[in-house]
Amino acid sequence: MLPWLVLLCLSQATKAAMTDSSVTKSGCSDKCGNVSVPYPFGIGKPCAINEYFFLNCNDTDTSDIKLFFGENMPTKSISVEEGTVSVNIHAAFKCFNETGQVEWFNQSISLGDELFRFSDTQNKLTVFGCDTFALMSDADGNFSTGCLALCSDAPNVEQEKTCSGVGCCQTPIPHNLNTLDIIVGSFSDHKEVMNFNPCGYAFVADQRTFNALDYGLRDYSDALVSPDAVIEWVVSEETCEAAQADSSTYACGGNTNCNFSKNGQGYRCSCKEGFRGNPYFPDGCQDIDECKEPEKYKCEGRCKNTIGNYTCNCPVGMHGDGKVGCQGFRITTIFTVIGATIVFVIMSVLIFALFKRSRKEKNFLDNGGKFLKNQRVRIFSEAELAKATNHYDKSRFLGEGGFGSVYRGILADNIEVAVKKSKGVDKAQVNEESQHEISIVSQVNHKNVVKLLGLCLETKVPLLVYEFISNGTLYQHVHDKKSHILKTWKARLRIAEETALALNYLHSLAHPPIIHSDVKSMNILLDENYTAKVSDFGASMLISADEAVIATKIQGTFGYLDPEYLMTGNLTTKSDVYSFGIVILELLTGEKPSSNSRSGEKGNIIQHFISSLENNTLHQILDFEVSDEEEMDEIEVVAELAKRCVHSSGMKRPTMKEVADELSRLRKLSENMSAQQNSEETEHLLGEHSYSSQHFVPANMNQPDTYTVKTFDIESYGGSI
Repeated sequence: MLPWLVLLCLSQATKAAMTDSSVTKSGCSDKCGNVSVPYPFGIGKPCAINEYFFLNCNDTDTSDIKLFFGENMPTKSISVEEGTVSVNIHAAFKCFNETGQVEWFNQSISLGDELFRFSDTQNKLTVFGCDTFALMSDADGNFSTGCLALCSDAPNVEQEKTCSGVGCCQTPIPHNLNTLDIIVGSFSDHKEVMNFNPCGYAFVADQRTFNALDYGLRDYSDALVSPDAVIEWVVSEETCEAAQADSSTYACGGNTNCNFSKNGQGYRCSCKEGFRGNPYFPDGCQDIDECKEPEKYKCEGRCKNTIGNYTCNCPVGMHGDGKVGCQGFRITTIFTVIGATIVFVIMSVLIFALFKRSRKEKNFLDNGGKFLKNQRVRIFSEAELAKATNHYDKSRFLGEGGFGSVYRGILADNIEVAVKKSKGVDKAQVNEESQHEISIVSQVNHKNVVKLLGLCLETKVPLLVYEFISNGTLYQHVHDKKSHILKTWKARLRIAEETALALNYLHSLAHPPIIHSDVKSMNILLDENYTAKVSDFGASMLISADEAVIATKIQGTFGYLDPEYLMTGNLTTKSDVYSFGIVILELLTGEKPSSNSRSGEKGNIIQHFISSLENNTLHQILDFEVSDEEEMDEIEVVAELAKRCVHSSGMKRPTMKEVADELSRLRKLSENMSAQQNSEETEHLLGEHSYSSQHFVPANMNQPDTYTVKTFDIESYGGSI
């Protein structure tokens, strides 16, 4: 009998090793070299199920132990689960030299008993050569097929990793094949390809492990190759029904399935689902404890083993099939998440509180708090000001300056304040401008300048707290025709004088002198007594006496800007004089600096004003009623003063001291005349006490004393402070 070939599946060797199906009979060897021998196969006749499954282990040469079935067929592996055996079979070949044929070998294979068949699903006839064909048939001549491999140049084997037809061809083998003959031939005895391909060969190859790079075109000395081939086997050539009818010969043990193989016309045995072992032993397969193999048998809940199966109930609080996936949340998970959330929230609050406290402390030190807390400056907390302004509610909004918004606040002691809060668009720039304003205002202390009450240093940019100025800006009262504050010339003259005194203080009495740089009616505020308060030092500059500042950028308000400063960039005290002159023109005419005159004539307010002076028509452009000729004389003097202030050349403008002195002189003269008139009226009324209530008499008109308290100011708000 020819040797029986046994199918080996290399790719399934690992899988087979993971199961219990490699068990042999008691007292029998389970391995030959590194090849496992599971029952029904066996080494020696008593160890196999019958004589057809007997294998021979050649262990005489310990360095090369081989498992044979027959005389010359090395077995590579055996799979009980798939019913396959993998073996090495020599390839058929034919080699040539320059004179013709040199050596050849035609392969003839018989698997012996009908229990074994070549696998038609895993094997293919494979031919290598550039002038080679191979024919394949069975021993009885029931079929014949083959394929042809041609090429004129040596193919690039690295690129041709599969048998694509260039120097290599493949064809399937038929179903139910037990014998196989392979013959290799050549059309031209390889004469045209002798220099790179003297031999052609053919073999049956397992496609699961086949790789063309392992073979390629061989020369004469390397023509003998033994690739893997797959054989399928059955334990008996019967149907399952027929085999099960005779329990004495039925090969399958307990807890097994009978599987009929069409390729072998017989049956094999396999363990039922949930069981494991060798199905050919009498006791068959044993129950698996699936709960001990969670990586293979999924269970998201409580696992319980059963015979041939297992149950998996979802945890409390969840529902569904635990083998597939539970929905919902575990009770322990819920408690864990809740606990973790509570801890996270508490930790977050603590961390946030610590971070906020640390940030406030850093801001306090960065803003000079260590020095300022020992000065005569009230330090507010961030929370205190937030409460005072109702968290900066829109209803408390007063106005907006260059880099801050102002909100009305009420402190715990019912003192009304104005809180300046940075816009926060560009923190670095805002803080720089804020520090610049602080450095300016720290030099200022005058009753006609908005007074700083304190500041908050806990924010990135300090919050400045000022006295609340209740009656808005001069701009609002000049251009709001419903305002009654400026109905008389005396009220307008007083406001002009108070503003001039403040500016004169900045230019002459502050150390070092200060150029306001943005004098305008919107930056002159009126308190509850209608006293003028100058604000907005955001664009101001500290200078040495009688020196100009070269501005890096032009700052100010269109209509009030000194044209000389606008053209040259040289900022001087005379720039403030020009802007103040425009404010006087507003007080006289009620016109906006950037608008046309009321008559509709084109040109700005200055041109229209000077024209009226030259044409003696000043009375026609005044925004109020003149009481008498003496008052008109005062107005004309102020008008001439304003004309000098708005001269295009700074050299020809008066100083702010000259302006303030002249306005103070005129106001005192006006007061003396009013006092004289009141005295005469009193005598005329024969001693009756009468007090004039037709005009406004401001209090505290004398220039205030100064005292050394460093303070801070704020830029204008466009509204009341």
